[in-house]
Amino acid sequence: MKTLIKNSIIVSDGEAFQKDVLMEDERIVRMESDIAISHADHWIDASGKYLLPGAIDAQVHFRDPGLTHKGDIYSESKAAAAGGVTSFIDMPNTIPNAVTLDHWKHKYRIAKEKSLINYAFLLGINQSNINDLNVEDVQGMLALTDDGLYFSGKGNLMAQFPEALEQLFIHFPETIIALHCEDERMIEENIEQTKLQYGEDIPFELHGAIRSASACYDASKRCIDLAKKTGGRFHLLHVTSGMEMTLLNNQIPLKQKRITAEVCVQNLLFCDEDYPMLGRKIKWNPSIKTAQDRDQLWEALLDDRIDIITTDHAPHTWEEKLGTYTQSLSGAPMIQHALPVLLDFVHQGKLTIEKVVEKMAHNPAVLYQIQDRGFIREGYYADLVLVDMHQKMTITDENILYKCGWSPLEGRTLNARILQTWVNGHLLFNEGSWNFSRLGLPLQKVGFESVAYSE
Repeated sequence: MKTLIKNSIIVSDGEAFQKDVLMEDERIVRMESDIAISHADHWIDASGKYLLPGAIDAQVHFRDPGLTHKGDIYSESKAAAAGGVTSFIDMPNTIPNAVTLDHWKHKYRIAKEKSLINYAFLLGINQSNINDLNVEDVQGMLALTDDGLYFSGKGNLMAQFPEALEQLFIHFPETIIALHCEDERMIEENIEQTKLQYGEDIPFELHGAIRSASACYDASKRCIDLAKKTGGRFHLLHVTSGMEMTLLNNQIPLKQKRITAEVCVQNLLFCDEDYPMLGRKIKWNPSIKTAQDRDQLWEALLDDRIDIITTDHAPHTWEEKLGTYTQSLSGAPMIQHALPVLLDFVHQGKLTIEKVVEKMAHNPAVLYQIQDRGFIREGYYADLVLVDMHQKMTITDENILYKCGWSPLEGRTLNARILQTWVNGHLLFNEGSWNFSRLGLPLQKVGFESVAYSE
């Protein structure tokens, strides 16, 4: 099957330019100025529309297995595709936690049967399983992480255990260690001090102070210092504070960096001024912080101290978000609307569309060494998104696709719309219509195409 997209404005490799794109089966086979429609079985006139590489969301929690009442790989991958995301990297805090090779492989078997888009899963690390792994086990993995494991109880954040973390960097010097950096002791002390004043009725407005900038900075600095000492590869997940930006640099290209960082869309959008209106809806860990923190995150994103943009997509049922501050679970769904929010920032003049593509498609592929994805190039997989930059969309409960059924963005009108999403050359999403005849593929690390996840 050959599909031709004509007359679109392609955004890739730092440029916006007009060319036709011819797909055959899973790949892009030709990119030229005027490809005759006779070369295709099917063609689309995309005049005036932008063709982007599919976004790679490198930090999600799709809840499968064990927590599928919140979301599952099918439901959340569908929401992702509607939002222009064609690949995801999922964290290990499912039930059971994916901290063994067997559990990690099991998630790939689930995705093979359920995921509408491309997928990868990170193996969870903690103090107890470091010695169970060897270089051969992990060298084909995109990264190791502790993200989300703190939900299983105290003692699961590697930043709290510098000796174990140092050994991790030494044992796996070429594997990315992606960590959730908050100091648990500082947060616990902040909660106890706040309870002395408010009891159990802690205002959600205090979330940013409880899970403070200092708690993030101290943990992040500890990890970065160890990475520098050992020469390890460290990725700082979901930065939220301006203080942490002083730890990062932009003096070398991403391919040469040993220490990298990401920011989530919500931390570019919200600040503590939004708590009175949204409260529990924007309770994330790490927390939404001050407007000054948000401004400093923007500055670091634009000068390339921050390398990628993710969502930390973390659906909970609305019932799980209710209750007191300490009862309300942290996290919210974002993946369906992340790319449209960023394109809205383009309208506002805060970002260029080239920078959006760099941070959500190019750089995740470069950072995690993902084979043949993240760019619009001949020979690459045809993971493509067609966007109308001049068609508004309002987020309502009728068009939210998350299994949990709600969004912190409900009621917001954005100024760009995802029209079509191709995954491996397959038109999955087409202006509200779906073709579920094909599923996504596992993301492969460069040089490890033969890694078997179905054992």
